[in-house]
Amino acid sequence: MSAEHESHGNTAAAWTAVTIIMVAFLIGAIALLVGNWPLFWIGSVGLTAVGGIVGKVMQMMGMGAPVDAAQL
Repeated sequence: MSAEHESHGNTAAAWTAVTIIMVAFLIGAIALLVGNWPLFWIGSVGLTAVGGIVGKVMQMMGMGAPVDAAQL
């Protein structure tokens, strides 16, 4: 099983995306606790999308796991 997934996502792109998304969820949780809906939508939902985009851009720049043609 591990032979199929050698990197297990241990790349700079994956770690950066996960860190941004975790911060987004923390901001969203705090925003919900204090009842600040604009902060929730911008800080949580918006930043989650930014994390995904940053991860994909970093992967395309060569900082992520290479994509096999067989996986497409």
